Amino acid sequence: MSSSVPENVHRRRWVILGVLMLSLLIVVLDNSILNVAMRTIAQPAPTGLGASQSELEWAINSYTLVFAGLLFTAGLLGDRFGRKRVLLFGLVVFGLGSVFAALATTPGQLVAFRAVMGFGGAFVMPSTLAILVNVFERDEQPKAIGLWAGGVGLGIAIGPVTGGVLLEHFWWGSVFLVNVPVVLVALAAMLLAVPDSRDPDPGRLDPVGVLLSVAGLVLLVYGIITGGRLADFTDPEVLLTAGGGVVVLAAFVLHERRSDHPAIDVGYFKNPAFSAAVAAIALVFFALMGVTFFAVFYMQSVRGFSALEAGLLMMPLAAAQLIFAPRARLVVDRFGAKAVCTGGMLLVAAGMAAFLLFGRTTPIWALEVVFFLQGAAMAHIMPPATVSIMQSLPREKAGSGSAVNNTFRQVGGAMGVAVLGSLLSARYREGIEDRLERLPLPEGVRHAAGESIEGTLAVAARLGPAGRELVDPAKNAFIEAMHVTVVGSAAVALLGALVVAVWLPGRQPGADGDAAGPPEQDITKPPVGAGR
Repeated sequence: MSSSVPENVHRRRWVILGVLMLSLLIVVLDNSILNVAMRTIAQPAPTGLGASQSELEWAINSYTLVFAGLLFTAGLLGDRFGRKRVLLFGLVVFGLGSVFAALATTPGQLVAFRAVMGFGGAFVMPSTLAILVNVFERDEQPKAIGLWAGGVGLGIAIGPVTGGVLLEHFWWGSVFLVNVPVVLVALAAMLLAVPDSRDPDPGRLDPVGVLLSVAGLVLLVYGIITGGRLADFTDPEVLLTAGGGVVVLAAFVLHERRSDHPAIDVGYFKNPAFSAAVAAIALVFFALMGVTFFAVFYMQSVRGFSALEAGLLMMPLAAAQLIFAPRARLVVDRFGAKAVCTGGMLLVAAGMAAFLLFGRTTPIWALEVVFFLQGAAMAHIMPPATVSIMQSLPREKAGSGSAVNNTFRQVGGAMGVAVLGSLLSARYREGIEDRLERLPLPEGVRHAAGESIEGTLAVAARLGPAGRELVDPAKNAFIEAMHVTVVGSAAVALLGALVVAVWLPGRQPGADGDAAGPPEQDITKPPVGAGR
């Protein structure tokens, strides 16, 4: 074993990984739990909070906005002040935000406390990966990152199941309060088992760069969210905010290139192993998050499954990731990261295209097979791409690398939900508009009914027998809109395959296992990862 990781840390590295995965799981799981609780929170008190559609959207978006905006800054702070300290801080804030969210009495309070949870989550996510890189030797990092990526998939998939079980037995706030005991266990385990690490020579602070990154990311993500909410990306508000975000981020890049103490060395993006892997993660999450968004409506609104049943039906997605992600390194050893990631992207595209065959009576086992294949594809994209990113950087910059990885993943996912969601909404409205115009509905009600299949079915239920003629057309219109949307998802996945195939480095001549290509880092540098 090299001297870059102290012996006492090396011996307990797998215990440390388990603690890091617990911290990661609670943050990822909570987001997917909330999707199940939306319908309950919309109901009047005391069952829910009587939240409107806009308030429900902001309960999700306030978290996303703060989380994405601060990921990069949180990674930098971890490198400078210690990743363990930053992670502990994030867990405490996330836990407190969960308590207050569970006890919220108005939709406005829920939105505010979700933002607090997003603030805490931003300090947890990049620190877990940065600590992992500093407690595992380079040759074991692919296996450890595979398990880490499997934890992300597990959290996304079991969230709806957990939320469904909680909502069947407790009030809506239980989906947040369940975080608290897990956070307490994670805090205790972190204090006992996990060492601290930081950049031994962080240099001077770059407050201008930090402020530009936060402002640019917040504006960009806000514009994306607004475009999805309005289903119109040409709206002036969208163009001003998203466009302003792009301009500010361009100013951030220029500032970093000219600064003698940059927050991040943008020269890293000149390395194909880094930039192609970052692009691959953004594109695959763009495609998959959009599909997850409409798959929930397909299962519940079209096929009639409950929230809990829909969550259980998505379990193959998690099972495949748990099975294949830790073993992805073995496939990479044999074929190289370029071939494995390209194949994974092509499999994602094929999974999207398979939805073109799905209708109202498609056997449910076919959906399960597609979910399993998509999970297997993700398991062969995320680990090698993440390894490529993290091993392209010096170990002392692990927080920055992790933050870039997670920022592109989050922004890609937000764009997927917004762009594909607005495409789905627009095509659905086209398909159902004629039917709605035949009914004597007020203009406001007709507009709300055309926004989504849920809106149409809600109006149909209120109309009683007269609304029954809306049910079948609504389901047919959704199926047609879904088919159009999956073509967009498949196209994005194919673009990702092209990016990886062209730019991600292939196997080096004589290489045995490290397909990403960057050379071994200099282990004569000051050791990072010792418990301090």
